[in-house]
Amino acid sequence: MAKLSQIKNVVAVKDAAGNLDITSKTRVLAPELDVYSGDDSLTLPMLAVGGKGVISVASHVAGLEIKEMIESFEAGDTKKAMELHLKLFPLFKVLFVVSNPIPVKEALNMMGINVGGLRPPLIPADENVKEAIKKVLKDLGKI
Repeated sequence: MAKLSQIKNVVAVKDAAGNLDITSKTRVLAPELDVYSGDDSLTLPMLAVGGKGVISVASHVAGLEIKEMIESFEAGDTKKAMELHLKLFPLFKVLFVVSNPIPVKEALNMMGINVGGLRPPLIPADENVKEAIKKVLKDLGKI
């Protein structure tokens, strides 16, 4: 990362390692690089160690709420940011119960946003996955 940060047109990195120690080390070795979370559920913790935002799957379903969480954190309202994170946490997790993009497409279709089906070799979500997604979407008031 330190070497990459010296390349003029390398300005940011997507961190999907799932390890805040690695994120912290990147910030130490390459402080000029912007770090974006590649894992929705780690967005808030990454912001706390200098992350800039998220490359998000969940934003397709709850983009405004994720934006509000990040803006709350940046404004110093960490309590509100935490509340939003905890509210969204079930969504972050249910969208990865099976291979992406199966759950997010199912969620969007349930919300009335027709994104169509899947291409092989992906297969539709089974009934258990559909029920888990439906519950989370209902709890969030999305359906």
